[in-house]
Amino acid sequence: MEVVHISAECYPVAKAGGLGDVVGALPKYQQKAGITSKVVMPMYRTPFLYASNWVVDFKANAFMGAWEFEYTIIKEANNKLGFDLYLVDIHGLLDRQKIYGYSDDAERFTAFQIAVVHWMSHWSHKPTAVHCHDYHAGLIPFMMQHCYDYQNLKDVPTLLTIHNAQYQGWMPWAQSMLIPRWDLSKKGLLDWGGSINPLAAAIKCASKVTTVSPSYMKELMHHANGLETLIAAEKNKCVGILNGIDHEVWNPATDSYLTEHFSPKSVTAGKQKNKENICAQFGLDPTKPLFVFIGRLVGEKAADVLPGALHKAIQTYGTKASYMILGSGEPAVETAISNLAHANDHIVKVSLGYNESLSHGLYAAADFLLMPSRVEPCGLNQLYAMRYGTVPMVRSTGGLQDTVVDMGDEGGYGIRFTHASETDIVDSIGRAIEIFDNKKHLLWMRERMMQINHGWEQTVQSYTRVYDSI
Repeated sequence: MEVVHISAECYPVAKAGGLGDVVGALPKYQQKAGITSKVVMPMYRTPFLYASNWVVDFKANAFMGAWEFEYTIIKEANNKLGFDLYLVDIHGLLDRQKIYGYSDDAERFTAFQIAVVHWMSHWSHKPTAVHCHDYHAGLIPFMMQHCYDYQNLKDVPTLLTIHNAQYQGWMPWAQSMLIPRWDLSKKGLLDWGGSINPLAAAIKCASKVTTVSPSYMKELMHHANGLETLIAAEKNKCVGILNGIDHEVWNPATDSYLTEHFSPKSVTAGKQKNKENICAQFGLDPTKPLFVFIGRLVGEKAADVLPGALHKAIQTYGTKASYMILGSGEPAVETAISNLAHANDHIVKVSLGYNESLSHGLYAAADFLLMPSRVEPCGLNQLYAMRYGTVPMVRSTGGLQDTVVDMGDEGGYGIRFTHASETDIVDSIGRAIEIFDNKKHLLWMRERMMQINHGWEQTVQSYTRVYDSI
């Protein structure tokens, strides 16, 4: 079996969020299970590019509308990631440092997809399946089936995985000319709400559709940023498969970012030493419970609620706890959080930006991880936290609901709440402070969490069954 993954992100090549983590891990564990797994992504100008060895695999010209462009496919030479990695270079479009955020993103990712399909159409064999991740690869199932130049790919099964349905890649119909010569009678497959919608097109055209957790699959029937009726209509080919995490990367017993390694048997002492290191760096008291938030400071993560919630928590519980926030996002949220930290410098700290090493340190040091997300298709942070003995405090949504059992339920090891509101967050912080003072039960929760297997092996089996079905 040969599977080709097509994605805008792949850790450690280029990552903006959970998509990168998944595409960096799933193919590696598929390889270990005997599946030939390849990843194709844009050739951004990232440190990984310059630190690796590459060979040119293919070079050709293709058309995007009237524009003829040259593209180059390069392959990582040393199998550093445990699978074949291919990068697509298109001068002027993909040769940039950032993944997203450019005014011509529609053209960038359309050209990327054209190059990928054009390249695959020249292969001497056909892959078992083409696995498309999110809207950045959403036009590929349509192009494989309905673009005249790629008819030799028409019978290759395709799978779409929706990591986040909020982002759909909308394009005005004027940009339909960018897609290589296609069957105009199939216009309805591209259209949703009067514009070209790559994510909708992929849902319509892919052989199967998966989401990154069972609960998120159900939620999309009712909250999918305008795609609710489409997903409901296509529900028979949709399935939710819970993401895993890479236990080789996220392992407190071997993590090179940590001050002190630890296992379930040494979790109390190990976490305390990591906590002392973090608190020394940021001027916090290591004897107090440490609450952390790690992620994008955007409304989807309910980060806009954090400043008010933490302010109320400080009013309610005083200096009983410390708080640390790592992330970046909306300027107004960044400013509000920075102002809160400035006004409460002795117990609130903030680090704006993306910092992989600090995130690992915080998972190891923290007592509690706060995730009040409004939308969380799967969530990986809560899985990382549990792996490091950090109690997740999550809103009951998506994958958070699938992976965290509230400590009030039998065998529960986390804290769940209903609303992304200041009140629910403050109440949950109160529950957490109480459990922090109950050292015996806290130790039981930590040991219980750390021994839960959220590895990729079971997820790989689920995807294999989907590939077999198509």
